[in-house]
Amino acid sequence: MNNPDKRRVLLGELLLREGVINSVQLQEAMEEQRVTGRPLGDILVQKKIVSEEDVVILLSEQLKIPYIDLNFYSVEKSVLRLVAEKTARKYDVMPLFKIGDTLTVAMRDPLDLNIVDHITRVVNCNIEPVFATTTAIRGAIDKYYGAGLKPFEQVIEDIKAVDETGGDREKESAKIEKKRSSMRIAQETPIVKLVNSFIEDAVENGASDVHFEPADEALFVRYRIDGVLYDVTAPPRKFQDAIISRVKIMANMDIAEKRLPQEGRIQLKVKEKDIDLRVSTFPTIYGENLVIRILDRSSAILPLKELGFSSDGLKEFNDLIRKPYGIVLVTGPTGSGKTTTLYAALNTINSTDKNIITLEDPVEYRLERIRQSQIDVKSGLTFARGLRSILRQDPDIIMVGEIRDLETAEISIHAALTGHLVFSTLHTNDAAGAISRLIDMNIEPFLISSSLSGIVAQRLVRCICLNCKESYRVQEKIIKQLSLDKPTLFRGKGCEKCRDTGYKGRIAIFEVLISNDQIRELIINKATSDKIRKAASNLKMKTLFSQGIEKVKAGITTAEEVLRLTMVEESQVL
Repeated sequence: MNNPDKRRVLLGELLLREGVINSVQLQEAMEEQRVTGRPLGDILVQKKIVSEEDVVILLSEQLKIPYIDLNFYSVEKSVLRLVAEKTARKYDVMPLFKIGDTLTVAMRDPLDLNIVDHITRVVNCNIEPVFATTTAIRGAIDKYYGAGLKPFEQVIEDIKAVDETGGDREKESAKIEKKRSSMRIAQETPIVKLVNSFIEDAVENGASDVHFEPADEALFVRYRIDGVLYDVTAPPRKFQDAIISRVKIMANMDIAEKRLPQEGRIQLKVKEKDIDLRVSTFPTIYGENLVIRILDRSSAILPLKELGFSSDGLKEFNDLIRKPYGIVLVTGPTGSGKTTTLYAALNTINSTDKNIITLEDPVEYRLERIRQSQIDVKSGLTFARGLRSILRQDPDIIMVGEIRDLETAEISIHAALTGHLVFSTLHTNDAAGAISRLIDMNIEPFLISSSLSGIVAQRLVRCICLNCKESYRVQEKIIKQLSLDKPTLFRGKGCEKCRDTGYKGRIAIFEVLISNDQIRELIINKATSDKIRKAASNLKMKTLFSQGIEKVKAGITTAEEVLRLTMVEESQVL
């Protein structure tokens, strides 16, 4: 395969056979190739006898090796770390994507086994070469490595460059380096720039969390975007302690304490946005795990109508939050948007004639003219103790971050029964499950039925990316099972703006359970969640699943996304 003469004859014969060139042109090009040693294809392209695409497409068809047009291809950025920019430029190769233990790489000449073997050793996995033109490969390298580097990636490259030029000096000073204080290293300019760049990049990408995860021989960095974690380029493992120390300094945490979990908070501006960061460290066998929760104050308070309620659901929820007393519960797993819904509700009913007090753990966003209190278990301020004190503050409306125990539940119910409107959350899968959870806490059913106004369950589903949204025809059985009006649905085919996922942004789906005489009777009789759910559905409660399917029909999300988050068996629907 690697014999130059064989390679030359193969290409020449193919071009001649297909009528792309004539025998005179081939002979002249082969003579020049013998003198200069340049590839035959390059000579023919330079003479403008053929184009790069002509050569590559022909070889692709004849050799049954796929051809990729990189001008219309979005490279998985996670694979860029596998092949260094220097290597990519030296050999004219471009990593594309990795599936399992196989990395697909675009090459000008997939038959060059020397390059294939070298890349295989470098990435330590199998290589699947595909054809691409040299011009397209070099353009992709410029796009994804050079000009495409994000600020934090550029800082990482700068740090690596310093390390490489250090050579033996680094080894000689290793012992001295270890003795330098974490404080000093963490305040050095490269580390400061690196941490700042990570935070800025995460904010710009709409990440809710940044994870710094230590492993045996590496440090991994991941962003949670639209509820899903994605790997990003990570710095060398040796800078792990310095990065974590830098964040601890910013959050006023103890950088010397590495054996116990710690929490802290940072307030800063990113591109004129006021950002709150909640920092959490946790000791692991490979060092401290660091997670930064990003809270954008400017996007915290949304109008109720922008949350994702259906028109009927919005009316029902508006009625609930305007009642003079009773308990309104919002349920769902962690990260399902419960706090956003509660803040939107409080902001909607907030007025000068109302005294609103909250008890939160933690306070995520500041609300104007609302008294907000932070739980501090170490100091003795628990939900139960704080709630008792709030009742002596002449409140009209109380928001309790979460009902976690019997005592908090009982005080909340007492507050609702004595003329207060109480909002709180529970971690249950649906609205009916919240009632069973309260009964399981040993709360008397008659107290629940007397105080409960309604329950809202919610999930956050990913929205189809508008940049790559496309329609597709669905199977007949799906049309019937989903009661579709037309045989087409929508999906995202994946693009650079959505990180090739087909999704960008999220919207909530809700089910609203209103407590009426029938529901109250079921509660008193300790009915199961299934019976309560069935009764609520008979009373025209729209379930999470049905609300999700409405958004599928509207082209907002996909059926797969709704099934993933509503715990409905796919076999029941598809």
